[in-house]
Amino acid sequence: MSTNHHTFQLNATPRTEFHRSTLRQLRQHGRVPAVVYGAESGNLAVHVDVKELVKVVRTGRSEFFDLKLEGGQTIPALIKEVQQQQGKILHVDFQQVSKNKPIRVKIPLHYTGTAAGTQVGGVLQIQATELEVEGLPDVLPASLDIDITSLDAGDKLMAGDVKMPAGVTMHAQPEELLASIVLPRVADTDLAQDAAADGEPAGTVGSDGAAAE
Repeated sequence: MSTNHHTFQLNATPRTEFHRSTLRQLRQHGRVPAVVYGAESGNLAVHVDVKELVKVVRTGRSEFFDLKLEGGQTIPALIKEVQQQQGKILHVDFQQVSKNKPIRVKIPLHYTGTAAGTQVGGVLQIQATELEVEGLPDVLPASLDIDITSLDAGDKLMAGDVKMPAGVTMHAQPEELLASIVLPRVADTDLAQDAAADGEPAGTVGSDGAAAE
């Protein structure tokens, strides 16, 4: 599990025009429209460089950073939501944060190891890729690593099974399913072959060509 170090900085320029044509032009020039929520002066519309933004996005949703506004003001912020289409970032919401106030965010889950159940024909099914947690910005992990090595065929991993770092509270229901190891259903053809081997064919074709019940 990695924790925040508050080392990233993202430059932002305030925007005053909100027409679709203006937003399209921003994106064509490598800029991403954004809104900063919780700013002291109210919600603030800005735009940022897409390449700089991608570097921040890769650090994780709970990694807070300095959002440096054109003109000198610096806002401690984190990514609240990213809107994408066909792999391209169209819009991003930032949330201003305070080091002394807990915040609630969704952090990504990284499943590590090879589940024991997959060695005997089981299939790993991932039901959740993130969890909602709350804590001070300095203690929130950028992601949660979950070791699934011990999961055997038929086992289920629940949210309540995940150990939270010190100072971090989980807001998901303990019984929420995160992952499971299931055995694939036997194909109908396999069933038919097994039945034929036992002398009980799955269906007998009559003289009229119809399968007998």
